[in-house]
Amino acid sequence: MATHPFLTSRPQQVGLVLFLLLQLLLAGPIRSVAQPPIPPLTLQPPTAVFPSSEFYVARVLDERPTRSAVAWLLTMPPKAGQPPLLRAVDLQGGGLVAFRQFVTRTLPHTSSRRALTIRLQEFRAVETPVAGATGQVEGRVTLRLALEWQREGEPIPLTEYKGAVRYGRPLAQTTVVEPVLRQVLTEGLRYLRTWVDQQAASNVQLATGLRLHFTDYKQQTEPDTLFYDPARPLGWADFTAAPRSGGFSAAVFPSFAYAGQPRLVNGILQLNLNMKVFVVRSSSWVAPHARGDYDLNHEQRHFDLVKLVAERFKRRLTPERLTLKDYNSILQYEYLVAFQEMNRLQEQYDGETHHGSNEAAQTSWNQRIEAELQQYGVARRSPAN
Repeated sequence: MATHPFLTSRPQQVGLVLFLLLQLLLAGPIRSVAQPPIPPLTLQPPTAVFPSSEFYVARVLDERPTRSAVAWLLTMPPKAGQPPLLRAVDLQGGGLVAFRQFVTRTLPHTSSRRALTIRLQEFRAVETPVAGATGQVEGRVTLRLALEWQREGEPIPLTEYKGAVRYGRPLAQTTVVEPVLRQVLTEGLRYLRTWVDQQAASNVQLATGLRLHFTDYKQQTEPDTLFYDPARPLGWADFTAAPRSGGFSAAVFPSFAYAGQPRLVNGILQLNLNMKVFVVRSSSWVAPHARGDYDLNHEQRHFDLVKLVAERFKRRLTPERLTLKDYNSILQYEYLVAFQEMNRLQEQYDGETHHGSNEAAQTSWNQRIEAELQQYGVARRSPAN
């Protein structure tokens, strides 16, 4: 019996298809042709070194948003006529390790002053094809660094560097990339070193210590103000205000203040402050019947008490008390404390002596004040008439 050709050929086709499928399964999944990996860029040692006597780099921190690569380079396409491929490339050993090594070599540790931190915030090279120029590539390298100082436990931002450079190369040649990366890093580190060296003598942010020195202001150059001077005690001529009615024979208005400007000298913040203890003449008055030595001594002791408060104020401002960060606010706070102390002492003095009418109490206060003045090295003369 004859067999129909169509019926005999179909089983042969099915068997062939099954055979091919089996061969493919045994061979594994279908793969596209992979591109060979691009070797990492080896950052060469720096050609310039910038030692400094003002600082050293204690830490290098990597704050880049993308840390897996430093360059996105265009490479040859797998087939002719296709566009170039953009591929990520890192530095040999990793970006942070290579950058730290480069910093250590470029900014060698030659000083023990100012342990600074460099923050690597951006460092990348990105390439694009050159329009209208087949086989040509344009690249742009950007670098952003931040410099800070951890002083007295507080981070102090110092300066930032932002730099960028463009380069061109043939698509098939990548050797130009590493020298450009190295050049950008070198210029960034050069800027940081130069900034610190130039600012170290004058920038308060770079102060390594603080010294406070008080000078007692004694110049008698203002007609309405008598500044405290042991050689120039109060006289009745200093009471120029009109007498006031009431139960008092005289009134004096002493106070104190300080003035000065910080100045950086060899990295040390010098605070040279003028301490001014003074009496305002136009606010001080005396009744005509009360111009004796006893009454003048009582008023002089008011003046002396302010001098004592000012001396205590100076001695509370020790090097341990003041910090570079908060010295100004500490000065203002201690001044306010001293001012309140001055007012309390004046009230206590007048209260215990009954404004000088209690001679025994007045004598006790005279001795107490005189002893403390001598303790502070203040030798006061007798009041002037």
